[in-house]
Amino acid sequence: MNILFLTYQGGIAGSTQSIYFLANGLAERGHTILVGCPESSMLYRLLENSAARRVPMTFKGKLDGANMRQIADLTKRYRIELINAQSSRDRYTSMFAKWRYKLPVRVVHTRRQIPKSAGGYLQNVLYHKGTDAVVAVSNGVKKALAGPGMPADHIKVIYNGTPREKYSHYDTGLTQELADTYGITADTPVIGCVSRKKHQDQLLRAIGMLEKKVTAFFIGVDITPEYREIMNHYKVPHTIHFCGRVPADKVLSYYPLFRLNVLPSTIEGLSQSLLESMAMGVPVIATRAAGNPDLIRHEENGLMFGHGNIRELSEQIKQVLEDEGLRSKLIENGYRTALEEFSIENTISNYENFFKTLIEGGSV
Repeated sequence: MNILFLTYQGGIAGSTQSIYFLANGLAERGHTILVGCPESSMLYRLLENSAARRVPMTFKGKLDGANMRQIADLTKRYRIELINAQSSRDRYTSMFAKWRYKLPVRVVHTRRQIPKSAGGYLQNVLYHKGTDAVVAVSNGVKKALAGPGMPADHIKVIYNGTPREKYSHYDTGLTQELADTYGITADTPVIGCVSRKKHQDQLLRAIGMLEKKVTAFFIGVDITPEYREIMNHYKVPHTIHFCGRVPADKVLSYYPLFRLNVLPSTIEGLSQSLLESMAMGVPVIATRAAGNPDLIRHEENGLMFGHGNIRELSEQIKQVLEDEGLRSKLIENGYRTALEEFSIENTISNYENFFKTLIEGGSV
């Protein structure tokens, strides 16, 4: 197959890793894979030594005529059979390029998180009529997308996956350096949160209800006046570290410090952070929302709490920190979930089979 992936983003996010693993994996299986993305993006750098071919692209907006021309030229030059657009601007330019230049190509959109807005009937009609299919990375995302103008049978669920080899290459020296710098020992109860800004305030409030001192690392966000105000009311002197944006190749080195990882998100498609935690042997707690229930089976491979229920979250944190039997169960089942059920090999095969079906004239 000859496939063109598009994304105008490609920054520090789980979606960037997912696109990279998928594109590289399909290319390693012998398919011709091109990835159009900004030259300044993290994704472009990741693809430097990949089996997939990276193509620098500009995406100035949803109606960027120059980008449409780039898409058309690549489609004709490499006999592209399917375009897979990943984010908002390229979703539009992929459709308009096909119409404007009458390209004999299939167009598929991948949706990796719960949409922040419904988009409206007209946008849904456009996405429906302008694509051969929409891929949702979880049933939670599919449910959020399906509705007026976007029939459910136009949406195919293909889960994100994670590669086993990723977890044998993290920097153990950096882990020890972090432990020494922050004074972390084997007895330190450490809570992790690896995420861009979501609802970290809920985790901070839940920590404030704990009676025993803990240490927490917030990877992906900086301290804000709101967070500082919450911490000013702590009765127990918890230690909180805001680490800001951490390079993707260094994030894994933080996980061995964690006793558990909490994701207080309501818009997650299928979280790479949760998959990483499970694969690294770290129990997870996440909001019972969006795509999290597709990944987490409550009290089997993780715990889930109701959005806004701070007391429930605090009690679950205490439970995971103190109940060694539960911890062992969550670790064992989580490891199996990440590396067997949600392996990158399964994801690549599912995309490969689906793309072949579409190219050969099939449907969702």
